[in-house]
Amino acid sequence: MDEASFAFEKLEVYQKALAFVDTAYEIMQAFPPEERYCLADQFRRASVSIPLNIAEGSAGTRTEFRHYLKISRRSVRECVAIVEIARRREYIPHSDSLRLRGRVAELSRMLNGLSKSLEKRS
Repeated sequence: MDEASFAFEKLEVYQKALAFVDTAYEIMQAFPPEERYCLADQFRRASVSIPLNIAEGSAGTRTEFRHYLKISRRSVRECVAIVEIARRREYIPHSDSLRLRGRVAELSRMLNGLSKSLEKRS
């Protein structure tokens, strides 16, 4: 690892969370203009919260890191609700909602796994 990188950047869950943010930003482009400052903004904040909390939590103790992973998992669930609202309002097609739900389900499993591994090491 070089001097300019941090250990959390090597975590697969962090990399996948960043990729999810990219996808969320792409999907938000389909939202109607009147939703850009409401649902799209909430989606932006919730999706960005996932990798931010992984990064922030990694700097603390195992207990603190687990707390931040819990916040990330809550943001994942918020994204699930936003995706469902967007699908019901027909801002995104059903196929996009299924793809997004699959990605957040994977993130949720990975966050749970990381949290459990930290608990075992305590």
